[in-house]
Amino acid sequence: MKLSRQFTVFGSAIFCVVIFSLYLMLDRGHFDHPKSPRREGTFPKGQLSILQEKIDHLERLLAENNEIISNIRDSVINLSESVKDGQRNPEAVNFSQGSFSELLPSALVSLTIDPEDCSFASKSGSQASDVQMLDVYDILPFDNPDGGVWKQGFDITYNENEWDDEPLQVFVVPHSHNDPGWLKTFDDYFRDQTQHILNNMVVKLQEDNKRKFMWSEISYFSKWWDGIDSQKKDAVKRLIEDGQFEIVTGGWVMPDEASPHYFALIDQLIEGHQWLEKTLGVKPKSGWAVDPFGHSPTMTYLLKRSGFSNMLIQRVHYSVKKYFATQKMLEFFWRQNWDLGSSTDILCHMMPFYSYDVPHTCGPDPKICCQFDFKRLPGGRVSCPWRVPPEAIHTGNVQHRAWMILDQYRKKSKLFRTKVLLAPLGDDFRYSESSEWDQQYQNYQKLFDFMNSHPELHVKAQFGTLSDYFEALRKAGNLEEKNSNSVFPVLSGDFFTYADRDNHYWSGYFTSRPFYKRLDRVLESYLRAAEMLYSLALVESKKSDKMNAFPSVDHYKLLTEARRNLGLFQHHDAITGTSKDWVVVDYGTRLFHSLMNLKRVITDSAHILILKDKDTYSYNPSAPYLLVYNPTEQERFSVVSVYVNSPKVKVLSPSGKPVMVQVSGVWDGTTTVSHEAYQISFMVHLPPLGLGVYQLLEVLNSEMVLADYNIYTSGGNNVQVNPDKVFKIKEMQNSADDITLENSYMKVWFSGISGLLKKINTKEDGKNHQIKMELAWYGTTSNRDKSGAYLFLPDGEAKPYVFTDPPTIRVTHGRIFSEVTCFFHHLTHTVRLYKVQGLEGESLELSNIVDIRGEYNREIAMRISSDVNSQNRFYTDLNGYQIQPRVAMSKLPLQANIYPMTTMAYIQDGGIRLTLHSAQSLGVTSLKSGQLEVIMDRRLMQDDNRGLGQGLQDNKITANLFRLLLERRNEKEEKSSVSFPSLLSHMTSSFINHPVIPMTTYAESGVPQILNAFSPLTSSMPCDMHVVNLRTIQSKVYSGPSDEAALILHRKGFDCKFSNRDTRLLCSTTQGKIKVDKLFNKLIVESLIPTSLSLMHSPRDARNISEIDMSSMEINTFRIRLR
Repeated sequence: MKLSRQFTVFGSAIFCVVIFSLYLMLDRGHFDHPKSPRREGTFPKGQLSILQEKIDHLERLLAENNEIISNIRDSVINLSESVKDGQRNPEAVNFSQGSFSELLPSALVSLTIDPEDCSFASKSGSQASDVQMLDVYDILPFDNPDGGVWKQGFDITYNENEWDDEPLQVFVVPHSHNDPGWLKTFDDYFRDQTQHILNNMVVKLQEDNKRKFMWSEISYFSKWWDGIDSQKKDAVKRLIEDGQFEIVTGGWVMPDEASPHYFALIDQLIEGHQWLEKTLGVKPKSGWAVDPFGHSPTMTYLLKRSGFSNMLIQRVHYSVKKYFATQKMLEFFWRQNWDLGSSTDILCHMMPFYSYDVPHTCGPDPKICCQFDFKRLPGGRVSCPWRVPPEAIHTGNVQHRAWMILDQYRKKSKLFRTKVLLAPLGDDFRYSESSEWDQQYQNYQKLFDFMNSHPELHVKAQFGTLSDYFEALRKAGNLEEKNSNSVFPVLSGDFFTYADRDNHYWSGYFTSRPFYKRLDRVLESYLRAAEMLYSLALVESKKSDKMNAFPSVDHYKLLTEARRNLGLFQHHDAITGTSKDWVVVDYGTRLFHSLMNLKRVITDSAHILILKDKDTYSYNPSAPYLLVYNPTEQERFSVVSVYVNSPKVKVLSPSGKPVMVQVSGVWDGTTTVSHEAYQISFMVHLPPLGLGVYQLLEVLNSEMVLADYNIYTSGGNNVQVNPDKVFKIKEMQNSADDITLENSYMKVWFSGISGLLKKINTKEDGKNHQIKMELAWYGTTSNRDKSGAYLFLPDGEAKPYVFTDPPTIRVTHGRIFSEVTCFFHHLTHTVRLYKVQGLEGESLELSNIVDIRGEYNREIAMRISSDVNSQNRFYTDLNGYQIQPRVAMSKLPLQANIYPMTTMAYIQDGGIRLTLHSAQSLGVTSLKSGQLEVIMDRRLMQDDNRGLGQGLQDNKITANLFRLLLERRNEKEEKSSVSFPSLLSHMTSSFINHPVIPMTTYAESGVPQILNAFSPLTSSMPCDMHVVNLRTIQSKVYSGPSDEAALILHRKGFDCKFSNRDTRLLCSTTQGKIKVDKLFNKLIVESLIPTSLSLMHSPRDARNISEIDMSSMEINTFRIRLR
């Protein structure tokens, strides 16, 4: 693809254009059609190259220099008479147990939920940990007294003879923290710094076998490896074997832990671990996370499931660090909140001081530790801010200097329970020059030699790797002996929200650059779909010689590149929105490039899977059939919306029957309909993980219903409503009368002035719920320290969003959905109600298009105020994997009560739960009872002094997407350390994060016969089972695919205490058991072998299994061979 070349030419100006157009494509149902007239008429048949069309158009755009967004065209499916009903044999499609039905039959029975499966949620949380983070926040005063040399701590004292019986064991661990993009792009850092660090490592470690070094980011390491000669490669393998060089964590990056979804966290771990296994035969065993801004137990769980036994964390709130230090619990077993036993425990070391740099790692006094960072020797480029420089070590000063640093080591060791001490030695991009290796290693070796030769000092000091430290620690803590009581406490909970000093809470980055946070999730859903379809297509393509034309190797390269681009973006300066503007553009270009490539993989794979006769296959990715893919593992009814070029449309279902179609206008601005294109929406019924083939015809059709419109305007805003030749459009005045929408589950009221939501009546119980939608602005403080990319430092509570004239409100009434759209100056806000049976009708879809590009130091929030009596409690998810209960605490500043939301947040009382489901990661809070508030975008004019050196001024027009779900519950709201969504809530989240994927395929004359559906599974999987991925494993021999894939399954924990009378889930639960031979339809499982999460370890008794059996909340990986 010529894309990369074109991007270098166009640069970032075009970039935002392209990506937004992509958004329009992806969130097709939520947007008005942009303005530009089409110049070439409609698409010729057989050429629906969305991308090419886009790029040609972009070139014109640049020339015309029109307003960016309003001029992007979306794809139009050209309808033609030539495709007649008779071209296909409409046989009944049979998947799952029933036969294929069009709209959801009203008599559909709710399938059963095994009562056993309900017990998990009620039991979990009963296991007491020694330390529960919610309790810690409760007891801490969060004051900030001056602690002396250790500003945020206290004075540490010790007795000289404490080490007489057991000497102090010191491990000095050299490291270099390499950000895959921050102030420079990934490639620039590699060129300027990283390659030199690794090249020097090979030379310098070989000079003395007592030297040690470690590395964590495989994105950099693999790039370096590909460019070095075999001699160097052999040297690296020897250094690893001899224990001088260690790979820690071994993920593609050191990911952020607040914004990423667990799909992407697992994927970047697998990408790194698979590379290491294939290239070096190495299996990391210790986790190293010194820079993510707060820590999530989800990451802990993933490391444990990957076979890790130890991990280290650094950025934790300074008050928490101090408290942990006073209690000597900086080393603990970290256990999941929901764990009923201790199977999730992993040994964790928390670094005690302010930073991971040398001044803050040898001991409590940075002024002294800085004198032992020998890169800062006089004459170098870095110096010590405390104005006392290091001295090179020689016989004349070694005694005094050894004593100085030993004093620091001893003080630091007083914060821990054993006589084993970790002293990291490194910083960002350190050890890039060979002189620095000499300065650090030679001077430290002199100190060690002196200490070790003076037994009266009772110390043994040496270089070590992270695992050297943990091995010694485990020995000292008797952890290797089976029944001994652990000297370390057990902890549960998380470490958000982080503050590094004063009231500087890092809750801004939960929202920063929200455009890319949304793009990340779109790419994720495409990558998962592409992986699964590709894996199945690969199996099919081996069934016939004709199928060799399937470009399996090329597509595997595209998949690998997409995995790596997504992996790179999980880095803690990427998805966080905390890099320089041009670095953000580099990440975004990679994401966009992969998104386009994945569309190709998806379409080509789907093409193979729907062929009736595999021998007629020819690789010709070009007829109008609409293929719709269901990426969820349960049978699905969903509304699909696509653009077409005619309002006369007939849609035939896979069984050849016409389906109900709603034709909606595509709008040119707020009040004029464009007749360039029309949007059609209809209900599809799809097999689990399967494809349905729908046919589009241009004929008048009784099943086709036009939407009609009411447009509310106020005299003040000069809006003209033009009559239309196709649609009925009625002009109204904004008034005090409410606007209402309803379906069979609820009735919804909106203000006739603002168009915003006011209340909801749930029909199941006839109750009215006051649920008010509000918009609000935050400013930033007038102090010297202001909000920036990382920090949120507001000027007090949010101010209401005020508008002088009421907004124009457009109300759509249709057979498939109705919606209310309000056009405010800074955002377009839409609430859509689907008028269908089943899951999509049970919650409201909310979407916004936010544009704050003209603002100055402001952040915009969406607030939902309800009559739910939630008091100060709310719940947010961690990485889309688990729910963490939260308490809004008045003793903390407002910004401390903001937490990351990856996929959902909810509030509840004894009778109701209100959940906001999100399709992108953003910051969320509940500052008053009954409220949920999401920060949607931030524009900040200054740096917040954390090293980035800029504000956030590259805002884009940003789309976001939510669902609002009301559920009746019947359980007292009690304080608990754990909470679970209902099954309905899990499914809703799954629908919004894995939307169905429509694609067109053109049939030329003499088209091969195609099936009308593709059903890979025999039936829906259990409701609580989720296929995280089906990821083809790379061949051991070359860069193409092997015949094995990783099947990753997650059994979700869910709460049954909800009224499920009418949820109509199309699945049941089976206590986590699935019979392997009953899983796939027409595919034979040759083998299914359990393995560790990232495929690194096989259990000792690993063998082919016939039944999958999983506990709630577990994520398991299996190596699977299909034929």
